[in-house]
Amino acid sequence: YRTMIKKSLSFLLLLASLSTTAQTIKIASPNGQQLLTFNLESNGTPQYSLNYKNNAVVLKSNLGLALKEAEDLQSNFKVIKIDSTQVDQTWNPIWGEEKSIRNNYRELQVTLEQKDKDARMMMLTYRVFNDGIGFKYSFPSQKNLFHFIVEDEHTQFNLAGNHKIWWLPGDYDTNEYPPRESKMSDIIGYKSAGDDEIHARTPITKPSVQTPLMCKTDNGLYISIHEAALRNYSAMNLLYNDNNKFESTLVPDAVGNMVYMTAPAQTPWRTIIVSDKSTDILASRTILNLNDPAKEGADASWIKPMKYVGIWWEMHTGQKTWDMAGTQVASQNGENQSNVSKHGATTANAKKHIDFAAKHGFGGVLIEGWNTGWEDWFGKWKEDVFDFTTAYPDFDIAEVSRYAKSKNVTIITHLETSGSVTNFERYADTAFRQMVKFGSQACKTGYVGKIIPRGEHHDGQWMIKHYERMAEKTLDYKRMLVAHEPVRPTGLHRTYPNFMACEAARGQEFNAWSKGNMPFHETVLPFTRLMGGPMDYTPGVFKIKMSHYWPDSKSQVHTTIAKQLALYVTLYSPVQMAADIIDNYEPKMDAFQFIKDVPVDWDETKYLAAEPGDYVAIARKGKGTNDWFVGAISDENARELVLDFSFLDKTKKYKATIYADGKEASWDVNPENYQITNQVVSSKTKMKVKMAPGGGCAISIKAI
Repeated sequence: YRTMIKKSLSFLLLLASLSTTAQTIKIASPNGQQLLTFNLESNGTPQYSLNYKNNAVVLKSNLGLALKEAEDLQSNFKVIKIDSTQVDQTWNPIWGEEKSIRNNYRELQVTLEQKDKDARMMMLTYRVFNDGIGFKYSFPSQKNLFHFIVEDEHTQFNLAGNHKIWWLPGDYDTNEYPPRESKMSDIIGYKSAGDDEIHARTPITKPSVQTPLMCKTDNGLYISIHEAALRNYSAMNLLYNDNNKFESTLVPDAVGNMVYMTAPAQTPWRTIIVSDKSTDILASRTILNLNDPAKEGADASWIKPMKYVGIWWEMHTGQKTWDMAGTQVASQNGENQSNVSKHGATTANAKKHIDFAAKHGFGGVLIEGWNTGWEDWFGKWKEDVFDFTTAYPDFDIAEVSRYAKSKNVTIITHLETSGSVTNFERYADTAFRQMVKFGSQACKTGYVGKIIPRGEHHDGQWMIKHYERMAEKTLDYKRMLVAHEPVRPTGLHRTYPNFMACEAARGQEFNAWSKGNMPFHETVLPFTRLMGGPMDYTPGVFKIKMSHYWPDSKSQVHTTIAKQLALYVTLYSPVQMAADIIDNYEPKMDAFQFIKDVPVDWDETKYLAAEPGDYVAIARKGKGTNDWFVGAISDENARELVLDFSFLDKTKKYKATIYADGKEASWDVNPENYQITNQVVSSKTKMKVKMAPGGGCAISIKAI
């Protein structure tokens, strides 16, 4: 670390002394553009507000928690101590979007004490960055507040207008909704029943949204609300009230309690990122900076970003089955078809994928359906479907592992839990020891279905602790982890760099057997889901229309091939899949070249242009190279962007290979139409990029 820390009150403006009944304290960001105000009302209620460049972002908003069988921590407080700190440090992630990250903020810590005989203490910590704020509640050791149960958290976000928002409906168990774009007030029109676009599992009955929530004001401000460092706590949803107010609410457990705490304890950080430039929202590293540094034992010697292929899409498209009996295959109506296909995870098929990965320089092969139990796994709410170690008779795990090692390819072990998490925890050590034995460097966990223990939720405190236990356990075994169907990430991959990516959103697979992901979906994800961390979206599908597999199917991927390529840049992940059936790449090896070339680890990232729901254009410089890669994507509209290449080295010229939509391309009629051209570019180049409806453009830029 390169660190500068100052202890001072010089940047605080005390507007009232501590001896009065109400206090107001203001603290500005290092660049002076963000201004946070802490206020303690005369009744002892703590509040905060936030301004950006003299524009109101968050009006006075109450803070506090409701406790079970105890007086709430919401009012009757007095200020007993104020501390302040200024920090400016730079740290280097093991992998990521930049080689180094600056952590520059001013901190205010206010210690409160309730004015009663118990004199319970609560601390509020605010960190004000140049691009926004983070704040959390803390509870020091004290005899009158030791073990306690949080009934709910009442953190308010009283926004300054009825903003345009991009949102997902509140839910305790799934993030796999199509994004919605509306005014805040339109949230009240959401009803889960009868909505054929979504299949809510446990919707909150009141109007609510998940975080990250993206907002745009009428005067052109962009606001992102989320949380950071979610550990030993429940995930936060936002209840919407009239007059542009959101209030936090937490995911309950099986008996209706939200969180169990033992002092000393703290909540996750609540985050608000604000700018008048949309690209600044994407560039923010505040959520990462609010997480703890990497755990001991996490290092670049064994944590290796990679691209991979897998025995996966052929099951989603109905060509193969997860189980040997031929019953578990995706279909167009969401039900399983019987005896229509063959088992995918065979020794021979695994070797075929290993050969392909080795030939094209990919690091891994994901194999789903290798282990017994798939005949009886989905929707049964059964305790012991999988043992996570026993292979089907047609899958020789020892031989496949030997063969992969001989080709310098790792097997990504799939460990689906079918929601039976207690069962997984019993077998986890055995499963990870087997991975070590056979040289599998990474695993993909899955949490499809209702959670066991019964009544727990994917986003509740019990499961939040489970996800971290698995990150810790895989770290101990020096294995990398990718999770599907978990809680949305909150930057914990800084603390556990072996926790490479999550799904935690509506991924590519929905395009195979549902209405799919509409063309604007991928332009929303960088502003919402990816604010918390990398996503295993699984791009790279070249056979766009599902009628190729099901003659009567109307399903398809809602992009062009050029957009599929661009997603490798716009949807960041250190583990990127070439998701299609590998045979589908053979006729289009010229386009596949971009997937082969594009890195998954970066030294620099530049956000060239963006508007949530409309378009995104990003440039990234490969780790340890002079090569740049650009991805630009559009929604359902044809679009033209002018990309400024001033990020290039002014002393060099480059060869740009441009993978663009063809003249006749469109996501719905002609999605596989693309064209590849070359030109010399420099830092003075301003390239005009044309994108088809649902299209995109991918560019590799290599120094000459």
